[in-house]
Amino acid sequence: MKTSFSRHPLALAAVAVSAMGVHSVALAQTTLNAVTVTANPLRATDLIAPTEVLTGANLLLRSQSTLGETLDGTPGVSSTYFGSNASRPVIRGLDGDRIRVLQNSGASVDAAGHSFDHAVPSDPITMDRIEVLRGAGALLYGGSAVGGVVNVLDNRIAQEPLFDKNGGISGKVNLGTATGNSEKSGAVLLETGNDRMVLHADAFVRSSGDVAAPLPSGVIGNSAATTRGGALGVTLFGDNTRLGVSASNYQSEYGTVAEDAVTIGMKSNRYALEWDIEKLSGWIQSLQFRASHGDYQHTEYDAGVAGTTFQNTGNDIRITARHAPIGDWQGVVGVQWDSNRFSAVGEEAFAPISRTDQTALFALEELPFTIASTTGRISVGARWESVKVESLGNPEISRFTPASRSFSPQSYALGGLWNIAPNWQLTGNLSYSERAPKDYELFANGAHVATHAYEIGNANAVLEQSTNMDMGVKWKDSSKKHSFQLSTFVNRFTNYLAQEATGVVNAETQLPEYAYTQVPARFTGWEASGKFRIWESNPTLDLELRADAVRAINTDTNQNLPRIAPARVGATVVWSQNGWTARLGANHVASQTDVPAGQVGTDAYTLTNASVTYQQNRGKTQLLWLLKVDNMSDVLAYPATSILTQTAPGKAPLPGRSVKFGLQVLF
Repeated sequence: MKTSFSRHPLALAAVAVSAMGVHSVALAQTTLNAVTVTANPLRATDLIAPTEVLTGANLLLRSQSTLGETLDGTPGVSSTYFGSNASRPVIRGLDGDRIRVLQNSGASVDAAGHSFDHAVPSDPITMDRIEVLRGAGALLYGGSAVGGVVNVLDNRIAQEPLFDKNGGISGKVNLGTATGNSEKSGAVLLETGNDRMVLHADAFVRSSGDVAAPLPSGVIGNSAATTRGGALGVTLFGDNTRLGVSASNYQSEYGTVAEDAVTIGMKSNRYALEWDIEKLSGWIQSLQFRASHGDYQHTEYDAGVAGTTFQNTGNDIRITARHAPIGDWQGVVGVQWDSNRFSAVGEEAFAPISRTDQTALFALEELPFTIASTTGRISVGARWESVKVESLGNPEISRFTPASRSFSPQSYALGGLWNIAPNWQLTGNLSYSERAPKDYELFANGAHVATHAYEIGNANAVLEQSTNMDMGVKWKDSSKKHSFQLSTFVNRFTNYLAQEATGVVNAETQLPEYAYTQVPARFTGWEASGKFRIWESNPTLDLELRADAVRAINTDTNQNLPRIAPARVGATVVWSQNGWTARLGANHVASQTDVPAGQVGTDAYTLTNASVTYQQNRGKTQLLWLLKVDNMSDVLAYPATSILTQTAPGKAPLPGRSVKFGLQVLF
């Protein structure tokens, strides 16, 4: 059954991103139907935002043990790769707290931005859908989304009724095993209810040993992991309303790869509420209310002895209102509050106990237009924020003292989409955004073992300012069997907060000192993807192509910025017949020699992969069988985007050959 309200609030982010200066790029998938990013509040069928959507069999095929590795290789997206247990997405060369990771369009509270060895508390085995918005997403989510937004959706709060008034039950079971790390994984999801209510429950577990790699030892040391968790949710539906709540838990114990005896024990609890009201009379036509609370903690153990404990507690509230049309203009206005309290207590407390509070107002407007026989849309938006970052010191460490900084970031955007001819679309965008420095960028002062550096914050740092421009072109033939998209972008930072080597070795720890320094920077690049039907009859044969490149430099010194992915190109042949689908692909990554002075470049490599899936329908039950081989040639490869390539050379290559078998049951 369908209802009149939108599916998820991220569509607001999608339109917001479109206003913040991005272009339209659809994911090259098995089908080329219009991609609908969840909850488009302005009801647009084509988004100006460059959006990648992974769901269904495509998500199952790409699924890895971390969010970063699951998305790595999609156009414009790479991974921080701290071994197979911890990685975040890198979008257009930007990582850390310039990429906003969301859970069901709400805040994901963790400590992943503080260190590369800190995992995101979300396992791909439970994900229903992942949406990636490339480019500046600051209009809805602030400067922490200047590089893009990644939204993980799991339907723990149902977006629409799943059954009629007589009720019913449905579910999903995922089972998997892999040879490369002796992985065994399983997840079960059950949903029941009627046309007025949905009850949701899920649970998952994943365990793996050390990851196989073409090293003398045969494995990547200290890369074993165990992850488990689950959630409960209930959603109520009225004629024009939806109200839902959920509670979820995530726990993981994993090795940190860089240090042979160091492991991390993580646990995270999250509580969320969503309330939608539609068909209001008066100037406000609909309201969306989102609130979440997260409690995150992880402890780092050295040879089983507890060391540093990291904690982060956060609250996030966002209210969005769609107003009545003003002439031909349609739009939304909104307000957001969020607050986080972070602490690190123990030997690796390189940053003080801190608190960050943020309040924001935002507005987005769109105007459709017609020129001759062509149509399009113009998008404008603005966001105003108030951010306060406080160091609360640390009673056990005298070098951390209380301090406070306040910032008032602003963001503005202008974007447009033009259907210039049948099957052809152009987009162009210009945005200006400001990002407030994070707590560790301001107040860090200590040894950080994971990065093998003594980190020094910049207490006098000012707003990070950037101007972002991009252009895109998209073509799709009338049969939807062929498509192509190309985009280019330039991001100029007036004062990019870079972590740069000072050339000094800390006398106490004997670690090289790295200080947060503001420098002018420029990121330029392009992304392209396409799909072409090369054999039409049964079976069908398709060719999928993808490529991207990005370059980032300090424009004062012309020095390269660190951890930038080199040029990449990939191709996959897809054969389909009578429920069977076979894929054979290769991804070539060029050598990376554009690295900062004194750092190590990476060699080129080519990874090949293959998969076979078979879909069976047995009444109302659907079975999807999967057999996949990754890195078929067992190539030894080191990613340029991983800090381990510099700090632990030779210890953490990409995984070697692995054969995975999986089964997904939908009922």
